[in-house]
Amino acid sequence: MTATPAPARTTRPRAKRGEGQWALGYSEPLNKNEQSKKDDDPLHVRDRILNIYSKRGFDSIDPADLRGRFRWMGLYTQRAPGFDGGKTAQLEEEELDDRYFMMRVRTDGAVLSGDALRALGSVSQEFARGTADITDRNNIQYHWIEVESVPEIWERLEGAGLTTLEACGDSPRPFLGSPVAGIAQDELIDGTWALEEIKRRALGNPEYSNLPRKFKTALTGHPSHDVAPEVNDVSFVGSVHPEHGPGFDVWVGGGLSTNPKLAQKLGVWVPLAEVPDIWEAVCGIFRDYGYRRLRSKARLKFLVADWGLEKFREILETEYLGRTLIDLPSPPSPLVPGDHIGVHEQKDGKFYVGAAPVVGRINGQVLLDLADLVERYGARGARLTAYQKLVVLGVDGADTEAFVADLRRIGLDATPSNWRRNTMACTGIEFCKLAIVDTKNRARALVAELERRFPELDVPITVNVNGCPNACARTQVADIGLKGQLVVDASGQQVEGFQVHLGGALGLGANFGRKLRAHKVTSAELDDYITAVVSAFLADRHEDETFAAWAARADEAHLRGERALEGV
Repeated sequence: MTATPAPARTTRPRAKRGEGQWALGYSEPLNKNEQSKKDDDPLHVRDRILNIYSKRGFDSIDPADLRGRFRWMGLYTQRAPGFDGGKTAQLEEEELDDRYFMMRVRTDGAVLSGDALRALGSVSQEFARGTADITDRNNIQYHWIEVESVPEIWERLEGAGLTTLEACGDSPRPFLGSPVAGIAQDELIDGTWALEEIKRRALGNPEYSNLPRKFKTALTGHPSHDVAPEVNDVSFVGSVHPEHGPGFDVWVGGGLSTNPKLAQKLGVWVPLAEVPDIWEAVCGIFRDYGYRRLRSKARLKFLVADWGLEKFREILETEYLGRTLIDLPSPPSPLVPGDHIGVHEQKDGKFYVGAAPVVGRINGQVLLDLADLVERYGARGARLTAYQKLVVLGVDGADTEAFVADLRRIGLDATPSNWRRNTMACTGIEFCKLAIVDTKNRARALVAELERRFPELDVPITVNVNGCPNACARTQVADIGLKGQLVVDASGQQVEGFQVHLGGALGLGANFGRKLRAHKVTSAELDDYITAVVSAFLADRHEDETFAAWAARADEAHLRGERALEGV
């Protein structure tokens, strides 16, 4: 008897899993972070800090506030001492918590007057054990802050026009603005008003206090693209229309971390007056359509990559703006982004002076001394840069030489070596709970050693040092990017080290650095490794070839530091 074959099973299409996009009806929280924000708008934590926690102390803080909503006030618990990098991924966040806070103060491209610099310096000296790092997002970052001191710190900062509001959290993070806005001779357009207006509309506004994750903004009207626009969620980049004049192109969906993506360029022309509207529209798209299910995908770059630029622009114009944007090819990118180090004449005949600390590390005394110099020389004030540097505006031409000498005296160099000028480092294991290795101190020692080994260099080489994969120091877009991790040394011991990215860049050749298969360098080997690679580059390069271009074509043996070239 022949068996009757079973009927073929029909495969039912699986329902697409929701990504937590509000605009598509997925409004229920899909993880603890989203639940916490739904339970209480994080902006409300300010009152609890002022009225409860600062009076009752650290132990009175609700855990949901401590490890969540405090971030909207610019506060993170810092890493407790005694935990090495091996513990970072093994312990729960609360086990790594210290009873002290990191605090970020946002400047958003604003000019810091003598009074503002003095307020920043006094807070550092009195409440932060002298700490005060310049970050690559125009912030001043303190450590060792006690919750009991926060109200007085806020009062002092706010009295000088400064704030910590939404410097962290799932919010509009501190804005990057051109440090030479309104003063540079070659500026295409001054975007100062637009940044100020965006800040007025965004900060403290419940419409933007519950985003899927962080939202980073950059704006520059300078042709050197001095705000790293390629790696921000939204960037406004100066552009000139042949009929309408100066305005801005809009770039969206940039970001680094473990899934790096360069921003995509809309190729439009937006007048200055409409920039805040465009910002609100892009931020609104992220709020409403951004992925909220997985934190690892909760950035605008993933939405832009999935939608494509055509759909993104269609949604922007039809659902949020109600008008069509003007087309214009995106402006040309500079060969090397501007950092404004050195002495430069302004369009009003005065001068601005860009100066470099080492990897952004300064202290309260430097800020107080800088305030004195600004006032003594009658300068307008200082702006922070996207490269952990600062620029002083409005110095008289007759005073520049003396001013540069006084800057050097307080630890700020306007004529730095390549290594001091072009090395950045994140906070690292000293204070950060996500970090695996030391960064600031290791990078400072590296700068000193490379200055000794290569005192003169005729081409810039950037070195970015990061303590974990999150790329706060933009590891992937440096000539030499160093991502901290634990590695095994020659004796088989697990030690601090780095995965190496070579040949990354911003500007004309924007790209992510080349990673070598299974290539790691211990922290102890770092000086010799970079020496070998730089020596190989100097011997093997073509005329006018950049390090990034050389790294893209170089033999792996040279990039691994394994083979010296003749004459090295």
